[in-house]
Amino acid sequence: MASLDDLMHRTPTSSTTTLELLTQLWSCDVPSKLNNQELDPEAYFAYHRKQCSHALHDGGRHIYTRTHRDILEIAEDLEGGLSRETIRERLSLKLADPKPANENELLDSSVDLTARLVSMMDIGVLQYGFSGRRELVWNKGTLRDFVNGYFNVAITLGQDVKLENMFNARNLGRIAGIEIVWTDNLADHLRMIDDEDKKVAIFHHALFLKYQQSSLFPLGLMEETLRTLALLFPQSDKGTAKWFSNLPYSLHIDSQVVKCGHLKAHDRQIENFKFWHDRLVILKQVFDESRPATFSQWWCDRRNGVQWYTFWVAILVLFLTIFFGVVQSIEGALQVYKAYRPS
Repeated sequence: MASLDDLMHRTPTSSTTTLELLTQLWSCDVPSKLNNQELDPEAYFAYHRKQCSHALHDGGRHIYTRTHRDILEIAEDLEGGLSRETIRERLSLKLADPKPANENELLDSSVDLTARLVSMMDIGVLQYGFSGRRELVWNKGTLRDFVNGYFNVAITLGQDVKLENMFNARNLGRIAGIEIVWTDNLADHLRMIDDEDKKVAIFHHALFLKYQQSSLFPLGLMEETLRTLALLFPQSDKGTAKWFSNLPYSLHIDSQVVKCGHLKAHDRQIENFKFWHDRLVILKQVFDESRPATFSQWWCDRRNGVQWYTFWVAILVLFLTIFFGVVQSIEGALQVYKAYRPS
């Protein structure tokens, strides 16, 4: 039977162990309905498995933690507001004498892994792997101070941006050609990661956002992040729901991402966003500045109604001109044929 003493990279099969893990890692009273398919935590545990498997590479020689219980003990210290230095000292006492030559690596890897699991941020340097994302280096102090320092930044971009109903995830691709890159890293949410190819990262772990109650995060961050998902994946939009249902299951995208509600007009104002304000402004600017490059994008792009009708009327006129021109050519050819070969 699965227990907290199982190896940390193994997904718990026991509902009791699952609830205990989520309760402590998310610092919340996880409801029992998380066991059913309506609220499936598989997306989070896919992330959990990947992080733990990377940490245990090379036979686990570079990390101290081994079991779920080891992770939860460090998570409790992080939530309790202990500094990185204090947590390292407490872990060091658990190492047998003589201390291993790579003691610092063992301790840092254990603290960083746990920090990633509780915050879903790419904290720490992945020395024996490549994440392809920006790593956040936390060297000292409490994790709470580090996370708050990252998200509590001043707004630098203007407020003259309108977030219309058309501005949603489905239209990012089919109108503006912006590719969505699903990310497990909260720190990368809404970041334009490739300006030339137009790619934007979207943090999809809505279940984590809904039930996470840790004091590690700034007040209001979880709620605002959910509102950005409601903006991009409006629950009432049937087109978005159909588009999302066709995404590959292998991506392990949290199904709750399209169940975050629908923003009313006054909720869609850019000034209502603090933590994600600037990234929303940049994404909206890229969306607005894009021009249709394919017939599909021309058909879907109705941001400028006059331009849309003008383009398709011109296409229709061109088609009819070519069509009647071909008809007249065929008719002329038949007339010439009959002139030389009268029946």
